[in-house]
Amino acid sequence: MANKKVKKIFTLGLWQDNPIYRQILGICSALAVTNLMLNSLVMGIGLIFVTSFSELTVSILRNYTPKHIRMMVQVLIISSFVIIVDIVLKAYYPSMSKALGPYVGLIITNCIIMGRCESYAQNNKPLYSFLDGIASGAGYAIILLIIAFFRELLGFGSIFGIQVLGEWFTKWTIMVMAPGAFFMLGIVIWIARSLLPSEEEDSLKGEAVS
Repeated sequence: MANKKVKKIFTLGLWQDNPIYRQILGICSALAVTNLMLNSLVMGIGLIFVTSFSELTVSILRNYTPKHIRMMVQVLIISSFVIIVDIVLKAYYPSMSKALGPYVGLIITNCIIMGRCESYAQNNKPLYSFLDGIASGAGYAIILLIIAFFRELLGFGSIFGIQVLGEWFTKWTIMVMAPGAFFMLGIVIWIARSLLPSEEEDSLKGEAVS
């Protein structure tokens, strides 16, 4: 039973209920940091850390937190973990901290984290909440890396900073600019949603099962 629940958590977070193409959350950072794969990887790891430990903490404290101040408590918890990520990057990876700029601090405002804390961690046990945070963060990170793969390859001719396309390749400058991010994000959402059943079909299946 526990294994089925864990499998369902990761299936929803990574695919069926992916925060970017299904819920259209976390779009700002998905557009801003995906010009390079390394930036996207670090941002993804940071978000996985913040989401998983925020959900874990919210779940542990949920029975002791008064309902009318729970949102403020959640923001305080999330901001604490974001500050940890920001301090670690500045201390051990200052060039990346500079490259990501304000988007590390803006993880606090990422709707994915607040949404999962409120909708899942507030109503589930700590371990499942922690796994849900990992799954949702990983779903976000995978989409960022897919977008970054095409943007970096076509815009710079490289993957993770390693040049893979020779001088014969004409670089697509638009792919490292903001319109390139919109273009790739739109394609990813279009393909993913065309492969997934619609929300109406999901609800009909749920009604049929019930």
